[in-house]
Amino acid sequence: MAAVTIIQAITLGVVEGLTEFLPISSTGHMILTGSVMGVPDDDFTKLFDICIQLGAIMSVLVLYRHRFMRQSLEFYKKLLVAVSPALVLGFLFNKKIDALLESDLTVACTMLFGGVVLLFVDNFFREAVVARAEDIKPKQALAVGFWQVLAMIPGMSRSACTIIGGMQQKLTREAAAEFSFFLAVPTMAAATGYKLLKALLKQRELLTDPNNLMLLAVGNLVAFIVAILAIKTFITYLKRHGFRVFGIYRVIMGVVVLGMLYGGYLK
Repeated sequence: MAAVTIIQAITLGVVEGLTEFLPISSTGHMILTGSVMGVPDDDFTKLFDICIQLGAIMSVLVLYRHRFMRQSLEFYKKLLVAVSPALVLGFLFNKKIDALLESDLTVACTMLFGGVVLLFVDNFFREAVVARAEDIKPKQALAVGFWQVLAMIPGMSRSACTIIGGMQQKLTREAAAEFSFFLAVPTMAAATGYKLLKALLKQRELLTDPNNLMLLAVGNLVAFIVAILAIKTFITYLKRHGFRVFGIYRVIMGVVVLGMLYGGYLK
């Protein structure tokens, strides 16, 4: 019997779609949402939290399908360079990362730290010279890839790390965000594919239960729809306003979660 109910699957799909491409940490929000809703921390829940990223991946492929089709082989080589650090280090430290995913305290601290950074990041990098994601150079792509590694710590936010990394490499806010979206596809596909392969080899029953498959389908569909809306809104907002509001949100969330932990409302 699946631990996740249909209402929880829909809620988690909304959270995944809304937060995956915003610099506020989808993993952190998924962990906190699961804790608040009382979702049991079992094997299916862990698989569900990772696999509904497929819906978010599909939203990028749909929104940017024309640009994906027009890209040169050189650009895809740069994407491969950028994703390499996360693939290697993610494989080597998979068990340590899984252990961190169970810690609400880690999420609270990294949410707070990341929020402080976002409050001031717009003032850090003002000399942008790369206006299109396609024009990033291999060395810059590799640097962004190492920034992405920081997102293995729950609450740091893959989106925040890669966008800040792109800006540090002199990409404009928009170009950095779009490269972050492109980079999300191989990164998240690899993480999801790895979890699915492990489940097929060691816990096949998780993927043969019709109820589990229905919950995964619902979660992915909701994440896909919400992520499309989130990406469109985020890019428009980012052009005009920058990151400050996301920093304020993260600081508030970090303080609230620390208070809930102190009060015994979270583990």
